[in-house]
Amino acid sequence: MEARSLNTGTDKTAHLWADELQLIPTVYGRLVYMAGLLNPNTGQYEHYSDGADSVTRQLVSVNIRAHHEALFNHWVISSLESKMADIEAYINGLNDIGRVDLIDAWLRLTPYKYLVPASIQGPEREKHVSDFEAIMGLLKNVYGVASPDRAS
Repeated sequence: MEARSLNTGTDKTAHLWADELQLIPTVYGRLVYMAGLLNPNTGQYEHYSDGADSVTRQLVSVNIRAHHEALFNHWVISSLESKMADIEAYINGLNDIGRVDLIDAWLRLTPYKYLVPASIQGPEREKHVSDFEAIMGLLKNVYGVASPDRAS
């Protein structure tokens, strides 16, 4: 999925996030990145390159939001098998955390729920969560992770 296709502005700062996005090899990793650009205090997407110009910040936010929505829509219609393969590729690309610790944290913290753009409601949101929970069940078995302790 080409990030630049959704950038309508001519300001180069609107393209820097897209350049970074292209360096992420997995769709799941891109969703993590894009969700991380959302400021939960303002509901606006922000990038360090936004600069001080409010028009530029707004343009960047609109472009990132549109791309996040398009990327999520692509993700949600993908097969469970392709999602599993993509998530395994994402996990294999993480070198600073053990697999068991990662899956345990995902089971306890459910970070996948925060990857859904705010504009996505209803069946798409529910499908994402149910698919991811199925994948988590598989990963739990693959990596031998015990059920998370909800009290911790």
